[in-house]
Amino acid sequence: METAILDWANLVIRWTHVIVGIAWIGTSFLFMWLDAHLEKPEPGKKGIEGELWMVHSGGFYEVNKYLVAPAAIPRTLHWFKWEAGFTGITGVMLLAIVYYLGAESYLIEAGSGSLSRLQAVGIGIATLVVGWFAYDALFASRAGADNPLPANVLSIVVLVAVAIALTQIFTGRAAYMHVGALIGIVMVINVFVRIIPAQSKLIAARLAGEEPDPLLGRQAKQRSVHNNYLTLPVVFIMISSHYPMTFGHSLNWLLLIAISLSGALVRHWFNLRNAGRSQPWPLAAAVFPFLGAAIIASWPALERGSTETATQRVAFSEVRQIINERCLSCHAAEPRHENFDAAPKDVRFNTAAEILSHVEAIRITTVETDTMPLGNETGMTPEERRLLGLWIRHGAATQ
Repeated sequence: METAILDWANLVIRWTHVIVGIAWIGTSFLFMWLDAHLEKPEPGKKGIEGELWMVHSGGFYEVNKYLVAPAAIPRTLHWFKWEAGFTGITGVMLLAIVYYLGAESYLIEAGSGSLSRLQAVGIGIATLVVGWFAYDALFASRAGADNPLPANVLSIVVLVAVAIALTQIFTGRAAYMHVGALIGIVMVINVFVRIIPAQSKLIAARLAGEEPDPLLGRQAKQRSVHNNYLTLPVVFIMISSHYPMTFGHSLNWLLLIAISLSGALVRHWFNLRNAGRSQPWPLAAAVFPFLGAAIIASWPALERGSTETATQRVAFSEVRQIINERCLSCHAAEPRHENFDAAPKDVRFNTAAEILSHVEAIRITTVETDTMPLGNETGMTPEERRLLGLWIRHGAATQ
């Protein structure tokens, strides 16, 4: 019963996370587009930085952007913050349900003996907390505000170091999710600690009859731009659990950085195009890290296939024994694992036919990567993985 409740809680929270995340991404993309398409205002429009007209859903929209703040604050002012807030809340809840409550399966590798569950959870939480304060201190400093390029480079270098460290501590999947959570936390707190307060101060100054400080607007814009460029890397991490050839690879941190860089370059291409400065180089450059990641992920399999001799054969009885000992605790008609009432993703290995129907999944998750068994709870050895790989490469015969 407890497992069923957690499964449904996971579904509800994940669905909510996707819904509010889409809403947040949509507003981020829309306002970056609006900023990029502003035109010089017509003469006589005092205080307006730019304007544009749009047509959608059978109507016309006129948008004016005021320099710093309008002379009179309107009665109704729409804020865009709850999309970010609920994305952050549901993301943290998912992290806790999947990786902290299920630490032995998803967060740390069973039998490694390096960390206890409490220590691993503590490292995960500390990464998010320390990561935010370090990022915020960097860009709240004069150096980060006046000369952002070195600060941007430094933040990327630190993020790479964090990714490398986490992949040595956690399972690959958990490391990816914590890097994504760190980026997501930075984006959410940017909204509530830097962007919204800066805008509130602009409004307060105008209501008090004072001239608003333009620096506040520039600071809020800087964090908004950061959030915009971080969006696609976070989206990739959100879906990465479906691609074990990335997080399960021995160089998983490098694949993560390469694919994230590719996403940021694609976002840069969109931003330049929206600003009327369309250039092909960001899109062309985005291909290379992604292609490099694909080659790196595929190389071990290609190398093994070229060095193994055709005379090596593995009997299905050996395969059956490995699967019985290492996989059937979860992937069975009646799982013995305490966390599963039914076989995960309905993948069962009770019969030879069921095993054959999932050969490709076995190859990706167990042979080419070590993402299965989860956390290697059942202690599958490298030799057993090698034998499964040989059996698959020689036709996966059951006779």
